[in-house]
Amino acid sequence: MQEEAVQAAEASEEITATTAAEEKTETAAAAPVEETPEEPEDISYQAVEKEGDVTAIWEMQGQKHLRTIDPRSGEGKQILALFETAG
Repeated sequence: MQEEAVQAAEASEEITATTAAEEKTETAAAAPVEETPEEPEDISYQAVEKEGDVTAIWEMQGQKHLRTIDPRSGEGKQILALFETAG
């Protein structure tokens, strides 16, 4: 008698464990993880001035500093020219 009770209890535990595992699998399959691609922020430029002269141009994406551009370089002159005509 006791053996039958133990076997019945073990069988019940196996069914419960299997059901729990199946439920986790179904839940994971039913609710896919949605990854929303973040839109990259616009690139902006900031002039670094010292005593009225531009000493550097910072290329920024949001609050992240991407690179520093020399204002004497060709690219730096183009950027400064755009800002001078816009202002």
